[in-house]
Formats: sequence, C-alpha cells, structure tokens
Amino acid sequence: MQAIILAAGMGKRLGKYTQDNTKCMVKVGGVTLIERLLHQLDKLNLDKVVLVIGYKAQELKDYLATIDTKTPLYFVENPIYDKTNNIYSLYLAKDYMCEQDTLLLESDIIMEDAVLTKLVNHPYPDLALVDKYESWMDGTVVTLDDENRILRFIPNSRFRYEEIPQYYKTVNVYKFSQPFSQHMYVPFLEAYSQAMGNNEYYEQVLRVITMLDNSGMRALPLEGEQWYEIDDVQDLDIAESIFTDKQYDLLCSRYGGYWRYPHMLDFCYLVNPYFPNQRLRDELAASFQRLLTEYPSGQRVNDLLAAKNFNVERQYITVGNGAAELINALMSTMQGKVGVIRPTFEEYPNRLEQGREVVYQTKAPDYSYSADDIMTYFADKEIANLVLVNPDNPSGNYISYADCIRLAEWCQSKQIKLIIDESFIDFSTEHPTYITNEVLESHTNLIVMKSISKSYGVPGLRLGIMATANTRLMAEVHSKLSIWNINSFGEFFMQILGKYEKPYKQAMNQFRAERTRFVAELKSIPYLRVLPSEANYVLCEVKPAHSPRGLAVELLREYKILIKDCTNKCGAPYIRLAVRDTEDNNRLIDALKRL
Repeated sequence: MQAIILAAGMGKRLGKYTQDNTKCMVKVGGVTLIERLLHQLDKLNLDKVVLVIGYKAQELKDYLATIDTKTPLYFVENPIYDKTNNIYSLYLAKDYMCEQDTLLLESDIIMEDAVLTKLVNHPYPDLALVDKYESWMDGTVVTLDDENRILRFIPNSRFRYEEIPQYYKTVNVYKFSQPFSQHMYVPFLEAYSQAMGNNEYYEQVLRVITMLDNSGMRALPLEGEQWYEIDDVQDLDIAESIFTDKQYDLLCSRYGGYWRYPHMLDFCYLVNPYFPNQRLRDELAASFQRLLTEYPSGQRVNDLLAAKNFNVERQYITVGNGAAELINALMSTMQGKVGVIRPTFEEYPNRLEQGREVVYQTKAPDYSYSADDIMTYFADKEIANLVLVNPDNPSGNYISYADCIRLAEWCQSKQIKLIIDESFIDFSTEHPTYITNEVLESHTNLIVMKSISKSYGVPGLRLGIMATANTRLMAEVHSKLSIWNINSFGEFFMQILGKYEKPYKQAMNQFRAERTRFVAELKSIPYLRVLPSEANYVLCEVKPAHSPRGLAVELLREYKILIKDCTNKCGAPYIRLAVRDTEDNNRLIDALKRL
C-alpha cells in the first residue's frame, strides 16, 4: 500500500503563515502538518509516499529532506497549481494510483493516529472516511444507507440545513484498492477532467461514481476520533487547542465557545442541565428569522420586561449583556474599599484597583462561613462595600435567607453597600430571592446581581440583571450601559419567560434530585473529598497520589472531559465539577473510577 498526499495549494486564507511556506509546513504545537503526517504514515509500513507539490515546491522538498522518516518519498509537481484545483493534482498522480492500493490524503488535515489505523485496518477495500456533520465543518457532505453505502455526495450549493441529521462530512481521507483505481476511479477522473476542465475537485468524480449501482464505494464513519481541516487562522487556532500537549491550558484560555468541540463534555462552565425545555427552544426557533433581522428594544423596555418577570418596580431593575457587563458597570461606581470573601468569583475583585480590596479568607476545611463570621471579621475594617456571592463560587457555601437579611441590616447600620450575587441561588434547597420590592425598599444599601445564563441555562443569550432601590446608583449604572446592550434573542427570551414558570420549577426540582445522586456517587471515589454544595457545581479536594492538574489533563486527553482546576483559586488541591444531567454525570463518574 502507498499514500498520495495532495500538497500543491497556496493556502491563501492562512495569510502570513503561508507567505513563505506551503500550507503543510504550518506548525501545530510546534510540529509542521507534513512532518506529523509523514511520521503517522511511517507507522503503517507503506511502500512509498507520493506528494503532489506546487506552491513553494523546492522549499518543501528542502524541508522534507531534513525530516527523519523511513518511508520513501516520491514527488509529482503541478506547475500550474495557481490555475487549477485538486482534481488536476490528483490527475497528475493517476499512474501511481493504478499501481497499488492507495491512501489518498490532503496535506491540510490534522488527525490523531487512530483515524488512519481505523481506515487501514478495516477489511473493506474502498472507503471514504466520514464523520457526523457538526456546525464547525465546511465542504462536501454525504448521506449513507444502513450498510454505509454512499447515497449522495452533496456540495455546498446543495446543502440543506433541514437535512443535517442525515449528513456526514467527508474527512478527505480515502482508501482505494488498486482494482478500484484502475478500473473505476482513474477512468472517471480522466473523463471528468476532459469534460469539465482542471478547475474542479476530485470528490466530484466520486460523486459521479456513487451514482452507479455497483460503484463499490463505502463510507467508514468515525466514532469520536479527532481530526481537523486547517483552512484559515481560526482553524489553526482550534487545531492548536486539540492537538498539542497544552490542550488543557489552551481550551481554558478560550473562556467558552466549546460548541466547536462536539465530542468534548464540559464540566467546567456552569449552566442548568434541565432548562430551557424543548417547547421554549421551539418558540425561540420559530421566531428566529424575525428576531435576526429586527432591532431589539432599548434599555427602558428591557428593564420593564425584567421587572415583569421578577415582579418589581421598573426603576429598581436593569438588564445587562450578561451579569459581567453589569458587574463592570457597578464596580466602576463603587467608592472606597470593598470587602471580599475568598475563595470566590473573581469578576468582582478583578474590577478593583490595587489596594481597594479587603479580604476575608475563610479558614474552614470546607471553605464554609456564616453571616456572623462576615460581620465579626469586617466589624473593625474600613469598608464602604461588601460583596457576597451566595451560593459562593467555587465552594458552593450557602447562607440562609434570614441570615442574609440580617447581614443586609448590619451593613445598612454601618452605611456599607451590600452586593449579593444570587446567580446560583435557584439551585439551592431554600431557593429564595432578594429581588422583591419589600426587600429592596427596606434595604436601600442592597444591590442584587443575578446571571440569567446560569440558572435558566441560556449562556449564549448573555443576560444578567441588577436590582436595587438606590435609584441614584441605578442611574449611574444606566449611564455606563449602551441603549442597545442586549440582542433581540435575549429580549424575546424575557418576553416569553413568564409562560414557563412551572417547567422551570420542575427543572429545578429535577436538578436538586440529580445533584444529591451525583454527590453520593462522587463520594465513592476514594481520592476525592467532596464538599457540600448548594449550587450547580461541587468542589472536591484531590488527595494524593493524584493532583488537580493531573486529573484535568488526563480526563481531557483520555475521555474528552473538561473540568476546572481550582488550585490557584483555592490555594489548595481542589477541582470544581459542574452538575450536568444523569447521563453526562455518569460518564464523568465512570471516567473518575477508571482513573
């Protein structure tokens, strides 16, 4: 068996990365694509590797001469690479295809070893590697029958989004037997090139062949094996986050966008696994086109929607593009020193200048603290503001409603502004709210922050609310927000949310039951000490001989599960695990037990 690699293209969309190099010489994790691929092919004990080259051909040859590989390399040069597409490059290598079984690859594909092993070891002789279509993919897709025969090759122009569940993306890696190449593919390749010209793609030849009843071509679907096609700088960035030893750090530094990694299970970011329900999703989808092309309302109308949903006066509440926008606006209005309890959510202290933070570091082994602990510690401290995240993040520590009201009254007596962040409070057993006219009006020093993303499970909409009866402070915050600070989808969500109050309560009951079960399962893991939590996450101490980072890296590498290493936040060996639904939680538990 041999391999043919198409590497003649210019890779213009990669900009500066291909000004002086071919696309296959672009590095991912410090290793060029072509070096990685040739070393992978070396493991297959092939007879030879044929490279079709064009752009920067001599530079590529010179570079390959420095790579230590055992498989002989042969070159076919495409002199008109800038005027043709890959059908012509393959046409130039057609004689090689007729000599023996062939692996056909493109040089801009990066993949794990298991992808090639799967293809080579499969007994069927003529295969196209495919993967279930995901939103990040682009290019030709196919549909299959129950026996993985290819029914249709579908180019971009005929792509139908309503048919996505049926689609598989071609990986652009193929296995052709010598008889298939000699008697089927190459004759069709020659005829297609003569009829349609050289500015076409070789997959179009396969599309014609699959129209025959006895084409013999089958598909081999991947089952979670990782690959990526690198066409532009964003593709390169994503490939870096998948195929390097720094995968964990690079993924964490993205701060989300994990929908681009469909096979990864995210136990790092915190959302509601049971809401919104399907009917609410369908209602949003039904209005998608109108919402996409219409302007949202301004602040006043959106504040009115929030007031309606939380049953408070409009002047007491405002809406932000996520709680983060409101936190930034609020903290910029704060004067004087700010009391902070650590470990906690860092967004509040991160908005402060150096020297303004007064820290209460809880010493309890489970990071617990009470309202009395807070009042005792800050009694003799000169603070003008106090931040309480309740339940706290990452500990899950919870202070009861009655004690928080007592804390608010204590702060009011000392003329301290109290910020209570209740973003996770709906997950708690007590699940109260401080966003009521009575509480706000009787505690004008109180500011309540709430992330809609967390409790209502819609982080993509970026919604947060802030409530206070301190109308002067509210006016200051308003002045720092743009008039159109949330989008039409977020506005529509608030418009319809009231209809789903009962399903939301049911979802929260379902969540609390699953959290109880999940915590019990975690406690069976001998190297974890599980802290009590009233939030949608659980903080766990990692005992020797494991480490938080070691667990995080290994879970990601071996099981494609992302968790949060909280060592730096806690100053001790802890991980934070989101609570997801039963199926996902069981997958994590199983992986932890295997480790």
